Amino acid sequence: MSETSTIVVGGMTCTGCSGRVRDSLEALDGVLSAEVSHETGQAVVSHSGTGREAMLAAITGAGYIADGASADFNWGDGEVWRKSANNTKWCLIGCSIGDFGTIAAFQFIPYLDALGWSTMSIMLLAMFNGIMTSIALETAILSAQMALNEAFRVAIGMSLISMLSMEAAMNIVDLVLTGGAKLTLWVIVPMLVAGFLTPWPYNYWRLKKYGVACH
Repeated sequence: MSETSTIVVGGMTCTGCSGRVRDSLEALDGVLSAEVSHETGQAVVSHSGTGREAMLAAITGAGYIADGASADFNWGDGEVWRKSANNTKWCLIGCSIGDFGTIAAFQFIPYLDALGWSTMSIMLLAMFNGIMTSIALETAILSAQMALNEAFRVAIGMSLISMLSMEAAMNIVDLVLTGGAKLTLWVIVPMLVAGFLTPWPYNYWRLKKYGVACH
């Protein structure tokens, strides 16, 4: 005889998250079906011969919080490093478009150069524009998985700490190596490397502990 269990799931932010939790549950022997909603934060599981502990373990193993408990945190999960690297990569691409575009505009467009903006002002504008283009790119990526308004909401909710640290790292490297807000072929690579490596451990921690990643 089958029975139904309801489990409170934390860390889900989109339909991609709820889909991963559902797949993890339905992969268990004895689970007949699972209905998971990131909006209600619940998983309703129909099962026969599968205990609640096994279902909780499946959810935490997927990187989410089940009934208030998460998997033990560690820094040795290669799969999470790979996923967090992918998330960081797309964020870096989005940030670089706005950041590099802003610096290039003040460097190569005579009208903007003539405004006489300080290096700090240009870099702050570059950081702001980089965050905006990153959110736009994330929205475009997520819109393939969910409605556009939900994709925008999730993109806005993605870690501001990650984007700010990425932008700060790139612009500090630019300032140290060139002495100002300047783009040259040789400075782009170290800027990108710094922009990727700086937030990557944080993104790993966030994904491993809270299951926050949506592509």
